[in-house]
Amino acid sequence: MQGILLGIDRLSALVGKLFAWCVVLLTLAVAYEVFARKLFSAPTSWGYDVSYILYGTLFMMAGAYALSRNGHVRGDFLYRNWPPKRQALIDLVLYFLFFCPAILAFIYSGWGFFLASMAQNERSMFSPTGPVIWPFKGLIPIVGVLLLIQGFAEVVRCVQCVQTGAWPQRLSDVQEMEQIILEMAQEVRDQEASYLAEKAAGAAAPTSPRAKG
Repeated sequence: MQGILLGIDRLSALVGKLFAWCVVLLTLAVAYEVFARKLFSAPTSWGYDVSYILYGTLFMMAGAYALSRNGHVRGDFLYRNWPPKRQALIDLVLYFLFFCPAILAFIYSGWGFFLASMAQNERSMFSPTGPVIWPFKGLIPIVGVLLLIQGFAEVVRCVQCVQTGAWPQRLSDVQEMEQIILEMAQEVRDQEASYLAEKAAGAAAPTSPRAKG
């Protein structure tokens, strides 16, 4: 089971990292738009469409990746102080009450939006060029499926934690800055405590007669 869970994590990471390149494309598109608009007074007709499509794609396709790394925002001023078993129990209840129904509705509605958009060959109304946007809407149900798969992995992890009292292993390649700062502060405190303990032990050690002479 652990191999399956880590495999799901790898799938989410692969998709998230692949679409992370949208950041580069988005940066280039926005930079070109600003450059052309400010220096040559020649704004593009495609800049706005490209920017929201790339940003929306990045935001959606990174959702399962963020979930796999436990990176979504949470109000954890109480949660972080709870034992793992209680954390897992609360997470498990919330997954069944809110996450799973919402994602299923997301997939169902997204598929309907995609079919309707494709049937009428929908185009953007925000620019004269009017690029086709139904492929962009086709990402909605795909994202929902990826989130549902990753959600299954998280539910299994919650069940395992409730049974064992400890969170199972998950893939990790990013850390919140707050967590890094806390770990660094704890390391400094440990070093200070070790230094003070050694200093106290040295002061309490008896001095040999030869050292006195």
